[in-house]
Amino acid sequence: MAKRARGLVLLIAALLASAAAVTSAPASASGGAAHTPVVFVHGYNADPGVWGSLRDDLKASGYTDDELYSWGYDTSQSVNETLSGRLADYVAQVRARTGADRVDLVAHSFGSLVTRWYVKFGGGAAEVDHWVSLAGPNHGTATAWACALWSQACRDMTPGSYVVKKLAEGDETPGTVAYATWWSNCDEVINPDDSVPLGGARNHAAGCLAHNDLLSDDGVSQGVRGFLAG
Repeated sequence: MAKRARGLVLLIAALLASAAAVTSAPASASGGAAHTPVVFVHGYNADPGVWGSLRDDLKASGYTDDELYSWGYDTSQSVNETLSGRLADYVAQVRARTGADRVDLVAHSFGSLVTRWYVKFGGGAAEVDHWVSLAGPNHGTATAWACALWSQACRDMTPGSYVVKKLAEGDETPGTVAYATWWSNCDEVINPDDSVPLGGARNHAAGCLAHNDLLSDDGVSQGVRGFLAG
């Protein structure tokens, strides 16, 4: 009888210890819910390494490496015929790996056209929560004529191109996606400056910054992080 009672006491003690461990477990940085995974999409003639500064800032804000993804791709190819489909495949892989229903997209320059085509015409409107464009040639840029002779991507970025016109038709910011842009009045690549803002998006003037400086500017980073958290 004494042996049975001692066993019962030990069982009760184990159950109490287990309950205490559950209630005292630390909450995650996002209040118990994981962040929406972020997919970074670089610009023309660049690579995923350009996102180092913003990645570091997001990690300092509580994101983990498993929530941050940088897509690398051949920037000489066509937005609508090749790249948007490959981006869709990459996003599907990120969603499968993380179990997330949606991702956030953060694009720089030419990457803005690729991500917009995926959202508007490639099924991304149902798979993207937030979309960010840093210095995107959303309505074309005259500087792209300099490389249009040999680069399909550059032709896609020229004012009045098939890609630019199709993306401007109807609603520029379709679906339930939250859209935001950041542009600079000193951008040496985007001409004219007002090519970046979109109707229906939260459009932000970043001040006098060079094209690539939007990638590492503290004010832009703070704004992007606040937008993604909203």
